[in-house]
Amino acid sequence: MLSLEISVFDSQAAAYDAWFDQEGRFIFASEVKALQQLLPLLPKPWLEIGAGSGRFTQALDIDTGLDPSIKLLEIAQNRGIRLSLGRGEQTPFKSGVFGAVFLIATLCFVNSPRGVLCEVARLLRSEGKVVLGLMLKESPWGQLYQRKKDAGHYFYRYATFYSYDELDKLLKQTGFSVENVISTLFQNPGEVKHAEPPQPGFSRNAGFTVILAGRPSPRR
Repeated sequence: MLSLEISVFDSQAAAYDAWFDQEGRFIFASEVKALQQLLPLLPKPWLEIGAGSGRFTQALDIDTGLDPSIKLLEIAQNRGIRLSLGRGEQTPFKSGVFGAVFLIATLCFVNSPRGVLCEVARLLRSEGKVVLGLMLKESPWGQLYQRKKDAGHYFYRYATFYSYDELDKLLKQTGFSVENVISTLFQNPGEVKHAEPPQPGFSRNAGFTVILAGRPSPRR
């Protein structure tokens, strides 16, 4: 991430973390339910890149977390979650040690999505998986956050939103292929009144999409 982006998250760390218990509580619960659908498919151990204050790390029982924001890591530590300081493009971990790597609302805030995915490929064992969780550009939610970006929102002005096809292409370029997709958040932005059960497959109307990708086995 850019140092400017890091300072934004640092300065807004408390407000960012409080969102999960306030207006974002049903959104977060829906996203966790969708991600949980894929957990049985993932070999251990797990890493979350862009773990923030550790909300998903804790909810999904992820073994290790990494984030560049000191203030968010302090919040996670106060909650009893131990995370490491670092960037997704260049992590402090050895090659081939993780069974799965999570990127939840992370790719839109990094300098080089391709660089991060290449680093993920380095970190994973041969049978390892990458899990993306994000709001896609073509969804009503993605369109809303794009408008917020255009209006200069203090978080989203630094974000880049991607379509499903763009992510599929990016994954292929870095040696991954999509194996499973889960969708949730079909309630309209600003009208989320309850946590939603996830639905299989990709939908343009879903506010949150989870993509599971792996690396094809080498041909014999």
